[in-house]
Amino acid sequence: MSTRRVTTNISLTLDGRYHGSAGPADLGAIVTYASTETARDYLSGIHAEATTAVLGRGNAEGFLGYWPTVAADENADPRDRAYAKWLVDVDKVVLSSTLTESPWERTRVVDAPAAEVITELKSSGTGDILVNTSPTIVADLLAADLIDRLHLMIVPEIAGGGALFFTDGLPASRWTLTSHTAGTSGELALVYDRAR
Repeated sequence: MSTRRVTTNISLTLDGRYHGSAGPADLGAIVTYASTETARDYLSGIHAEATTAVLGRGNAEGFLGYWPTVAADENADPRDRAYAKWLVDVDKVVLSSTLTESPWERTRVVDAPAAEVITELKSSGTGDILVNTSPTIVADLLAADLIDRLHLMIVPEIAGGGALFFTDGLPASRWTLTSHTAGTSGELALVYDRAR
């Protein structure tokens, strides 16, 4: 069996939320820190070894409206542009029960449980599988103990409402801090590897 590593990327507020109280589009607390030097260096690291991106429908559609324009923008920060080009060019799997056709090139839409899809992807190919900013998928994979590396960006704000990322019911697990960087605005870029 292949030994592909499953990695994930998520940004959270100090109170563990991935969006604010106004719903999934309420990303003000997180977006405020998205263009810091620390965040851009973090972005460069999350996709460095990944050859497959896994996204939920919402993120796939949201990213489609933003990243291709960054990939084409010669004036964009080189780190943003490198990530954007990677995302446009990489093989993508979008998990959705409602999409009937792919929103991106080099993308297949799959209507199946996340753990099943990741297990299938791990069994063939090479390179990391990056589950990219899709909190419900990441939570499902944590529950199935299928994540090998967590890339976490913690921003120095308390949202006070909105969806919590870590909820009751996850199995206990231990993680090793592999790297950490503190930004000048108080944001933290953390990388944890699953201790097995």
